[in-house]
Amino acid sequence: MRLDPYVQVDDTPFTLSREELQRARGDPWRALRNGVGLHEMDYGDVVYRFQDNGRLEEVTVQAEVVTIGNVAVPFATLAAFIRAHDPEAFERAGFLVSPQLGLAFDPSEPFWVTALARHCLQEWKNLA
Repeated sequence: MRLDPYVQVDDTPFTLSREELQRARGDPWRALRNGVGLHEMDYGDVVYRFQDNGRLEEVTVQAEVVTIGNVAVPFATLAAFIRAHDPEAFERAGFLVSPQLGLAFDPSEPFWVTALARHCLQEWKNLA
């Protein structure tokens, strides 16, 4: 995963709409409304989550390595890296969330990493 926090994940900008995604990738193999009210479009290798208005919230990919700028962080050391470099990092619902990097992941579930849009960070903070 190449991450430009809050801007882009690999080749996907956070400005991408649901319609643009579907035109580019076709129909997902699974589409549903998840338990927190987001529309998921699951393409197997990547899951996109959108608000009702079509705004992209999250992009989840399997990432053995997360690359931010010139730094490549293996999933196995991602939690330690975040704890060492993001003093605002917090845990919610089993996920480690990094506001600085705009990502969330469950360290016990390799290798899924979720990149977050800036506007959804507060929702993660509000989780009990």
